[in-house]
Amino acid sequence: MTRFDLSSLEAVIAARSRSGDPNSWTARLFAAGMEKAAKKLGEESVETVIAAIAQDRKALVAESADLLYHWLVVLALAGVTLDEVMAELQSRTARSGVEEKASRKKAQT
Repeated sequence: MTRFDLSSLEAVIAARSRSGDPNSWTARLFAAGMEKAAKKLGEESVETVIAAIAQDRKALVAESADLLYHWLVVLALAGVTLDEVMAELQSRTARSGVEEKASRKKAQT
């Protein structure tokens, strides 16, 4: 069986976004645009936090799946690829998280 990962989901989202299928949630989100997709991402973020605080493992898994899906939809609508995000994360592993975070604050001032 082929492993399903975020890259696989990114490809499914890309295909469905262009489908025009009125029964596809992905196609509907793309038609509604960034504002709708970003709002859904925010909702799923909150629901994931609530599940984590409640220590509800089943809900945390389900809400995390919703969160990742909507995050990838937002990235796709913005024209940002998963590879770009992963490259950014990889670049941050060259130093500690504390150092990396401090460097971002200095760059903003």
